[in-house]
Amino acid sequence: MSAPLISLTWTDHVTGRQGFLVVDRLVRGVASGGLRMRPGCTLDEVTGLARGMTMKEALHFDADDPTVRYIPLGGAKGGIDCDPRDPEAYGVLVRFLRATRPYIERFWTTGEDLGLTQDTVDRAAAEAGLVSTVQAVHPLLDDEKEARERLAAAFAVRVDGIGLDELVGGCGVAESVLAALDRAGVAYEGTRVSVQGLGTMGGATARFLSRAGLRIVAVADIKGTIAHPDGLDVESLLAARDAHGTVDRAALRPGDSELPGDAWLSVDAEVLVPAAVSYAVDADNQARITARWIAEAANMPVLPEAEEPLTRRGVMVLPDVVVNSGTNAWWWWTLFGDIGPDADEAFAHTRRAMRRLMDTMLERAEADGTTPRAAAHAMVADRLPVIARRYGWYAARPS
Repeated sequence: MSAPLISLTWTDHVTGRQGFLVVDRLVRGVASGGLRMRPGCTLDEVTGLARGMTMKEALHFDADDPTVRYIPLGGAKGGIDCDPRDPEAYGVLVRFLRATRPYIERFWTTGEDLGLTQDTVDRAAAEAGLVSTVQAVHPLLDDEKEARERLAAAFAVRVDGIGLDELVGGCGVAESVLAALDRAGVAYEGTRVSVQGLGTMGGATARFLSRAGLRIVAVADIKGTIAHPDGLDVESLLAARDAHGTVDRAALRPGDSELPGDAWLSVDAEVLVPAAVSYAVDADNQARITARWIAEAANMPVLPEAEEPLTRRGVMVLPDVVVNSGTNAWWWWTLFGDIGPDADEAFAHTRRAMRRLMDTMLERAEADGTTPRAAAHAMVADRLPVIARRYGWYAARPS
């Protein structure tokens, strides 16, 4: 794949903190990708994430179904090097959105990512003078007013007190894990899972896997790892989270253990779900992993130098470009009108799409004798030329 179309670094004139925007590729003049905020965020990180978004969009392209309204976009990503808990973080976010407003208005559609909630992004975007963080896609819609109302209604849907937008991604991750278990002939009941991160993605993944019968034996947050070999009370832990996914330890039951932060890697579990930061599994700590599957709920959590020895040891890494692509796809399925603002419909559509995508990727990996990641990349390489021929990189925009 070629170099990014746009790569820029912004420096906040008030705090000196830096932000980054990378547009990897456009389709019909638009690219999609969230905005993250974390201390230590770099341009290289955002570049890799933008490339991943190009892949996620391409992987959800269905060239053979003429009834599908959602046409994949290009890939992009934004990042800000700042701790979201910092008192100055919100001001930095507003100023970054003001600085990148021309890009958001015309070709970068964005939303929540690591360290930010959609509510926070929307509030800051309004303060920055934006109509919407996805307004660049509005000219591609058949009925903009109807589409915006449908998406707003979907964001207003709550399931057991949790927003639908916070659940669909975890539903997709969980379905990816279940697809891998099914292909291997492994029963759900008793299969043990360790999750790093109990925020939006990790929390929802733990909930859906637990309800499918799997046993969540460990979860990690910023304070450390909580573990129980017989399974944790997932619902109690979710109810005891703060806005950043940190669990109030007063909610722990007798028998729940408090372990070091990196203990989630080496607990006895068949499935690991890194759902927090990038680069969580490296060349050194991968040796501690005894799990059979790693499902990348976070973006880029397993470094290449870790994946090679893991693969040699028989650990299957289910790649982020497939596993965590459900949230992004749900936005567009809803906005373009493939699904309505209904939780049951959203979960059913997500499960079908993720199951189809996982099965295709795993079949390709088996046929080619490669890893799931290599198979996903091969699928992207097949689809991008088709998307380019059919829709083009650029589109004429209204003056």
